[in-house]
Amino acid sequence: MSDVVIRAEKIGKKFRIGHRTADQGSFREAMLRGPRNLLRGAVDLIQGRSVVAGDSVEEFWALKDVDFAINRGEAVGIIGRNGAGKTTLLKILSRIIEPTEGRLEITGRVASLLEVGTGFHPELSGRENIFLNGAILGMSRAEVRRRFDEIVDFSGVEKFIDTPVKRYSVGMHARLAFAVAAHLEAEIMVIDEVLAVGDSEFQARCLNRMSEVANAGRTVLFVSHNLAAVMALTKRALVFTAGRLAFDGPIEAAVSHYSASLSKASGERNWGKGRNTALVEATLVDGQGRPTDRYEPGEPLRLRVVIETDGMPGMSLDVELRDELNLPLAFYSSAIFNQTSLPSAAGRHECTLTLQPYFLAAGEYCFDLWTAYTNVSEDHRVDNAVRFVVDTCSPDGIPYNFKQGAGLGTLAMRLGAPLRFTALPTPGPG
Repeated sequence: MSDVVIRAEKIGKKFRIGHRTADQGSFREAMLRGPRNLLRGAVDLIQGRSVVAGDSVEEFWALKDVDFAINRGEAVGIIGRNGAGKTTLLKILSRIIEPTEGRLEITGRVASLLEVGTGFHPELSGRENIFLNGAILGMSRAEVRRRFDEIVDFSGVEKFIDTPVKRYSVGMHARLAFAVAAHLEAEIMVIDEVLAVGDSEFQARCLNRMSEVANAGRTVLFVSHNLAAVMALTKRALVFTAGRLAFDGPIEAAVSHYSASLSKASGERNWGKGRNTALVEATLVDGQGRPTDRYEPGEPLRLRVVIETDGMPGMSLDVELRDELNLPLAFYSSAIFNQTSLPSAAGRHECTLTLQPYFLAAGEYCFDLWTAYTNVSEDHRVDNAVRFVVDTCSPDGIPYNFKQGAGLGTLAMRLGAPLRFTALPTPGPG
């Protein structure tokens, strides 16, 4: 028997999107628009299509020519930018929607958790919703009853289990919904980006549960923008770009492919303008002030920024450093740490932030920049404003290249004083 439990061949999904004309045109055109749209809607109904409101209709392919196969017991990550087609794919795999074209084969029962609280009735208690949601997911009443105590214990909402869920917080919704789906005895578990609403302890518990599911021989598909969580759970990933499968391979290579696509997108970014300020340009520079895309660990980290301001008082410049998993590493704010505002004179200004030396692990990094009013109200933000690379990290010339992705973090710590050992007396008997 084949180990393949999911096989997709040339999967495509097309949606029809309506657009309204901004310019209403002449009175005659406005009078004709309503009957014309009504006629088009009637044709859509006759032909079995959904009726789309708008003056014109566009066909949009959310997925196109997607091919892949997933084996039994695999934990596979699905990553990509917003709008890449990830959730559409999961809805097709969960049989919520049908593909427009292509062939999909699934062997085994699928447990899906795509949106927080899907299938929950707000007037019912948590206890009643466990049985309701379990039935929606395909569990028998006896199966839910058998797993009830485990579900409640995992969710951590036992104190409120007989409270209507309309009084639950979003986090409590997520905990209970995930607990039900995680304890369904299905061969395939499909998880969308729902763990972001939980606290760190619950997220760790969810990841451990999914690891247990995968190690038990069941299949897990996991969509998340938290690349660290994806890397911790999966060994393979599918990378989607604009509805197409751009990469299918080992998780480390998939993350590198995705990071490279973000780097390319940041290079094409329109920096735009906020209400009171505009981030015009930002560049990493070396000790001589020359632009560079490389950083040597142990050297000051220098960032040159050009800003336009209308002179609004109390505006600050904030900077966040992120690693190749898009995880924040360090933060700086001119308002918080230096109590310095942007220039009060309107116009374009340049500054160089000279940050302390870091021994950053080899890999890719980026700076997010934004301006804010008294560091509270964000005015203009540019994500991935500056990307740079650390080729090697070998503190004090040690013959070892400290790299990202090795499971040791992103910052090599150095001692402030020599490491010395002192012999202690041998403990006596008893």
